[in-house]
Amino acid sequence: MAINPRNRGPLRTLSVLVLLILGLYGLLGAVSTWGTAQRTPKLGLDLEGGTQLILAPKVVGNQQISEGQVQKAVDIIRARVDGSGVAEAEVTTQGTNIVISLPGTPDKATIASLQKSSQLRMRATLVEASGAPTPLPTTSGQPTAPPTKKPTGTVTGIPKATGTPTGKATTAPRSGFPTALAAATTPAPTSTVASTTTAKPAAPTGTTKPKDPSDLAWVTPELEKTFTALNCADPKSVEAIVDDPAKPMVTCSSDGQVKYILGPAEVFGTEIKNATSGQKQTQSGSTGEYEVRLDFNAAGTKSFCDLTSRIVSLPSPRNQGAIVLDNRVISNPVPQAALCAGNASITGNFTAASSKVLADQLKFGALPLSFGLLTQDDISPTLGGDQLRYGLLAGAIGLLLVVAYSLFQYRALGLVTVSSLVIAALLTYGIVTLFGWSYGFRLTMAGVTGLIVSIGITADSFIIYFERVRDEVRDGRALKAAVETGWARARRTILISDAVNFLAAIVLYALAASNVRGFAFTLMLTTLVDVVVVFLFTHPLLSILANTRFFGEGHKWSGLDPQRLGARTVTYAGRGRVTIAARRAATEGNKS
Repeated sequence: MAINPRNRGPLRTLSVLVLLILGLYGLLGAVSTWGTAQRTPKLGLDLEGGTQLILAPKVVGNQQISEGQVQKAVDIIRARVDGSGVAEAEVTTQGTNIVISLPGTPDKATIASLQKSSQLRMRATLVEASGAPTPLPTTSGQPTAPPTKKPTGTVTGIPKATGTPTGKATTAPRSGFPTALAAATTPAPTSTVASTTTAKPAAPTGTTKPKDPSDLAWVTPELEKTFTALNCADPKSVEAIVDDPAKPMVTCSSDGQVKYILGPAEVFGTEIKNATSGQKQTQSGSTGEYEVRLDFNAAGTKSFCDLTSRIVSLPSPRNQGAIVLDNRVISNPVPQAALCAGNASITGNFTAASSKVLADQLKFGALPLSFGLLTQDDISPTLGGDQLRYGLLAGAIGLLLVVAYSLFQYRALGLVTVSSLVIAALLTYGIVTLFGWSYGFRLTMAGVTGLIVSIGITADSFIIYFERVRDEVRDGRALKAAVETGWARARRTILISDAVNFLAAIVLYALAASNVRGFAFTLMLTTLVDVVVVFLFTHPLLSILANTRFFGEGHKWSGLDPQRLGARTVTYAGRGRVTIAARRAATEGNKS
């Protein structure tokens, strides 16, 4: 059957909506079948329950813990939680302990990332040896490093001054961002933490005063004894490592294969302006290797430049610059030139997830205290299934009332309202479910409330449109013309109304507490869905219906009967005069 030419434009618009819905649910099916997504929306703490973690600060010696330190730790942990994509989490304090309530069951990596201090410092390497307890060999009274096996995956290549990379896994750096550092392994668990303040190196006890942080005069007999006794395979020995930024330190690599004596800290995590993660880029494209990119502030740029400028000409192993994260060396690269551009890159055995975790930890800052996991307990929903059922029941009742009113007021035209609500529900369900997979969005009772309120907002847009069309019919226009003229009048009103709702939701989301933000988010989402449905479904559908006999000729059950609406007729009265009168039914049978 041939398509009515007048319906071709509306049908094209409807086909766009069909493709949008198919694409939305096709993506949802793909990521749920071959990915980690689920086919239902994720629920928040109040509806599903979750896990409660209590973190206790680790106190070193007579260290005093202030309220300010605890509050700063809360802010950083909250930022880490949000950055990891976990939504609707709660972070509070319990004395000096920090209580974290996470929806669902977090994995071990998430728990570890929250309690890690993420103290990053860069130090000059003085001595390296195998991670087992071994005597420290000496030559002419000065300690030297015996040949050691590098940790598995160690990458020592660093770009030369000309930009040509060297080493095992180096590639040409991407334009504007020369790769400066390379990581051997993923970050190690948090151990003892020290003060984050930048301090001037303190001279060791001895007759020779070190000239710079790379001077072997830092290696005192006491430090040699500690280095010799350190067993990197012993967790207790590693836990006892103390990282004082003003002094040299003895520590292990993150995989425990190598141990080091390092000079005083020279570059600090507080000097990192920004940290991002992603695949390493070269002039020929992506290498597939994940990296953490660092941008230093002015102080960090100078400190990093001074460090690399000094060690570049030193003999091995003193030509290495160790990157220490939470007391463990995660990378010990060899610079081929002074690096003074203000940026660097950590590469190695990273995955997309682990590189993002490290980047977020460095970006949001180090915790002022080191924390350990005190308890981990499952928590039940605060509202439970009954409240969710009551909320959904309230929504269903509200939807039925809207449908009943639409059918009573608009008769068959009310079916357009019903079908529009169904399309809006399909879009909203798919988007909320995908947001749970991609951004960690979780539906709370406040969010469910926002979805219920949106029913009225969506129905309001239909009412505005229908009433504009009926007004045009009352003025004596034919239905086909009334649909287009009414749409031109209603479109601006609908956009203004939705814009006001959207702005109000944005303000509420920005200023409100966590639970209310769920309401604001769903309100923003459903407002956008309302605009899509009205423009891509309601208007084109009504345009098609206007070309049918039932609606176009104004059947009494169509909701657009001119006689029932009291449409006016215009007649010529002579001498340039017209008279306007309301149409009346000719017979009782024509009355509605």
